[in-house]
Amino acid sequence: MLEVGTPFPNFQLQNQDNQTRNLRDYAGKWLVLYIYPKDDTPGCTIQGKSFTATKAEFERAGINVVGVSQDGVESHKNFCNKFSFTIELLADTNATLLKAASVGQSDYKGTLYWDRTTFVIDPNGILRKMYHKVNPDGHEQTLLKDIQAMH
Repeated sequence: MLEVGTPFPNFQLQNQDNQTRNLRDYAGKWLVLYIYPKDDTPGCTIQGKSFTATKAEFERAGINVVGVSQDGVESHKNFCNKFSFTIELLADTNATLLKAASVGQSDYKGTLYWDRTTFVIDPNGILRKMYHKVNPDGHEQTLLKDIQAMH
């Protein structure tokens, strides 16, 4: 299990534009890494829209926001295009980061999905806060307040 105050696991994943990203790419700023179950589903769409709508607020506060799911690059690209998302989505098709970050799974109608989980990582790559089984409604505002209180 990951613990607050320890380094977040490094990763190397493709974003929706097929660019490789790793933890070092976000160094120097706070990072909200949010795990969501599946592209183009109701709760995940709410989250993507909310983070896109508040992207400027996060940027002013020195915070990057990145979504991660097990969907592939093409699925992420279609999801971003469909809803005009301006946030970055990373494809963890092999669940390498999801497993390294000890993200839980829940059964929904006979299929296992990754739990909606959010990690707050400081500019030095240290995990500062975790949110488990997140309710997507208003979560971005909670994150902004919590991170601003931390620095």
